[in-house]
Amino acid sequence: MSAIKVTGVGKAYKVYPNHWSRLAEWILPGTSPRHCLKWVLQDVSFTVAAGETVGLIGINGAGKSTLLKMIVGTTQPTTGGVAISGRVSALLELGMGFHPDFTGRQNVYMAGQLLGFGMEEIHSLMPEVESFAEIGDYIDQPVRIYSSGMQMRLAFSVATARRPDVLIVDEALSVGDAYFQHKSFDRIREFRKSGTTLLIVSHDKTAIQSICDRAIFLHEGRLALEGEPAEVMDYYNAMLAERENHTVRQERDGHGRIKTISGSEEVVVEDLMLCDNAGNPLEVINVGQPVVLRIVVRARQAVSDLVFGYMIKDRFGQTMFGTNTHHLRQPLPALTPDEQIVLEFAFTANLGPGTYSITTGLHTLDTHIQKNYQWKDLATMFTVANLDKDAFIGSAWLPPHFLCK
Repeated sequence: MSAIKVTGVGKAYKVYPNHWSRLAEWILPGTSPRHCLKWVLQDVSFTVAAGETVGLIGINGAGKSTLLKMIVGTTQPTTGGVAISGRVSALLELGMGFHPDFTGRQNVYMAGQLLGFGMEEIHSLMPEVESFAEIGDYIDQPVRIYSSGMQMRLAFSVATARRPDVLIVDEALSVGDAYFQHKSFDRIREFRKSGTTLLIVSHDKTAIQSICDRAIFLHEGRLALEGEPAEVMDYYNAMLAERENHTVRQERDGHGRIKTISGSEEVVVEDLMLCDNAGNPLEVINVGQPVVLRIVVRARQAVSDLVFGYMIKDRFGQTMFGTNTHHLRQPLPALTPDEQIVLEFAFTANLGPGTYSITTGLHTLDTHIQKNYQWKDLATMFTVANLDKDAFIGSAWLPPHFLCK
């Protein structure tokens, strides 16, 4: 059963060359149109199953907010349609349309009615809203004196005062402080466990990959990719760097995993290997074992400014650790065409048991956003096993020294 079904949705706005053209079209409706259409969304289709959590991502201007407004019904699509079932709660804009001259409490009553609550129900929910928002005496002060974080606290508290069937959240949560963001996502996780359907827009890679079942990537008003959160976020990350129309491609390896590779490829990683201190290749690593990451880099063209970096990710795509030669203050030499260099990074694998991947990057300056030669996700995989340490949980091995005084 689908809680949200979007079918062939498109949205276009009329663009007139001047005010007179708009007036002429209004006065003379039988004449030829004096406007052109600017499409911000075209032919977008997807479904969100009941109880599923889906993340919606895209570069600014991709049409994410417009799509959400059509899903909740505040804007009508030009083409296609949207079907949504169950009680919907949406937090699309900071403050949920709060009136600045009314107090927070008054705005809670108004927003609650817009969400379909009765006056008695809002009255019974008010203590919970105040408690969760944690804005103190400001609840009885005009909203115009609120900070953006306070508005977000109150808006989120109202929108989630009762568990909805469908919860839709735009980027509003990015405004708050770290404490309230954690508190908000804890509530979202509780809703998810209770069967609420969630559609979340966020640029927060950790949020998308930690709570979403799937992710949807919008690019230039079209659905560019839909799939596993880690796969979609890798593609999105590559697109951020590819503003110069360089290559972004995805390849499926022998194990069925999808790798995202991007960059102009003047310089490439030719070989990569995890090995022990004796140079023997490793696929399974013991917790706390010393290892060496060995990389062979080859220049296809001459390059004078080169940085190599790597990230270790867990099976959900969350970054465990990352660094590069720029941050390590280890400049690499200029390379001539077909010249190779071998880089080695020795470290102790203080990781918890599980499966991990390594992402590599060749670029200039401190990040691949500046000039991306090659970015390769899932460059290699390895497994960490606890062969001889005391039992523990988590993604990091941080053995304590215990004292009892």
